[in-house]
Amino acid sequence: MSDPAETAAASEETRPTTPEPDLRLVEGVAEIDDLDAFLAEIRAITEVTGAVVQAFDAEIVVSDTHLTRATELAARAVARGDAVARDPAVEVLLYAAGRRQIDRALTMGVDEGTTPVVVVVTDFGEVPNATRDGDPLEGADLDAAVEQVRNRLRPADTLGQYDESRVREFFDVTDRELAATDGNLADIVCERVALLNVEK
Repeated sequence: MSDPAETAAASEETRPTTPEPDLRLVEGVAEIDDLDAFLAEIRAITEVTGAVVQAFDAEIVVSDTHLTRATELAARAVARGDAVARDPAVEVLLYAAGRRQIDRALTMGVDEGTTPVVVVVTDFGEVPNATRDGDPLEGADLDAAVEQVRNRLRPADTLGQYDESRVREFFDVTDRELAATDGNLADIVCERVALLNVEK
């Protein structure tokens, strides 16, 4: 009789490798008077360029690794048919937020007012099962997408400028947890991102 653990490991090894999507991070400050209008502009960039675009409140993003890992894990979930969201951009958001509830994850996105942002611009064209509105995604023009996103922002360095209190509140990081780890707050957040994948 076969060992279930060995069978699971063998099954994992036979799964096709998910291509790592090409990824760009665009930093800047967004002046948002009308959130719906801003999101419509992001959708228009997506439709014209084929890119997956997701804007984040930079005060809750701890590092480029945070978003890079979230994007990689979202691509893997999409490829395996395990994605929670139908839109790949929302799947990236869920992983970055370390949670499966879309309404809670959305608070990591942008809001009206002056907001420091980091925008993920990525290409899921080679990721199996990646669709938008039911149509398979094809290769994206990331250079055009990045340029259009930059045109919507005021240039600024926003990565690494996170608000520790907001990050701790969003990711439920306690004093005890911080004291017990050998790493720092950014390490704990990146672990939350990885754990979302393990807990599936």
